[in-house]
Amino acid sequence: MTDTSPYTPPDIWSWNKANGGKFANINRPIAGATHDKPLPVGRHPLQLYSLATPNGVKVTVMLEELLALGHRGAEYDAWLIRINEGDQFGSGFVAVNPNSKIPALLDRSGPEPIRVFESGAILLYLAEKFGALLPTEQPTRAECLSWLFWQMGSAPFLGGGFGHFYAYAPTKIEYAIDRYAMEVKRQLDVLDRHLAENAYLAGDEYSIADIATWPWYGALVKGLLYGAGQFLQVQTYANVVRWADLIAQRPAVQRGRMVNRTSGEPSGQLHERHDVNDFDTRTEDKLASQR
Repeated sequence: MTDTSPYTPPDIWSWNKANGGKFANINRPIAGATHDKPLPVGRHPLQLYSLATPNGVKVTVMLEELLALGHRGAEYDAWLIRINEGDQFGSGFVAVNPNSKIPALLDRSGPEPIRVFESGAILLYLAEKFGALLPTEQPTRAECLSWLFWQMGSAPFLGGGFGHFYAYAPTKIEYAIDRYAMEVKRQLDVLDRHLAENAYLAGDEYSIADIATWPWYGALVKGLLYGAGQFLQVQTYANVVRWADLIAQRPAVQRGRMVNRTSGEPSGQLHERHDVNDFDTRTEDKLASQR
């Protein structure tokens, strides 16, 4: 259905709680905690509080890649934050991320805990901390950081823009869907042209630019995001599809995608991760043991 009714913005905007669609129960125009709830703390130096949305997957993939490279200090506890239930508004979470968005990381390896929020900032922090997955020589380093920040600036048009109006908005608005579909297809064309001449976003080497971009645009071209593959004709972006398939084959990516996942096949879910052996007792196995 297309909404063709005219709308004139009022002189002063006011919050209509009922006009929020699927996420009306958690969207609000103010920040801060809504309830007291301390965060759990595990035994590893890195404490991650997240959910397996594309932004959350970035960080769990990064941590699994670091562990695969032999960085033992990257061991982590991944705690599930159920955003549909408002966990991100608990006092403990807000103390780590005042923006109340997943993911949020607490590094307890030093004398004082360090909080890091925003997924791109977390990737950059971990890359610098462990000296991995971020080129050190120019101009490759600049290329990597340029694509990292391209993703951070572009994905809101894919997620909060196209994804919201195409998949979640209570009313299908033709203008909004067309506007954001055009932008997402432009972004895919940007990636496709670049990847026609490069194996990865920063060149020949896999980096945090790929880790940031794959959960969004890789998932999109593989039909895993919003069910919009046919609508956007994603298969026509052959270079993006090739790149997405290449990254999907990485064992660390496959593990990282499971962590904090609560949807899809139970065999692909690991609600919390506290040890590498947790991958052997995934949600499917735990559900079976309860039957």
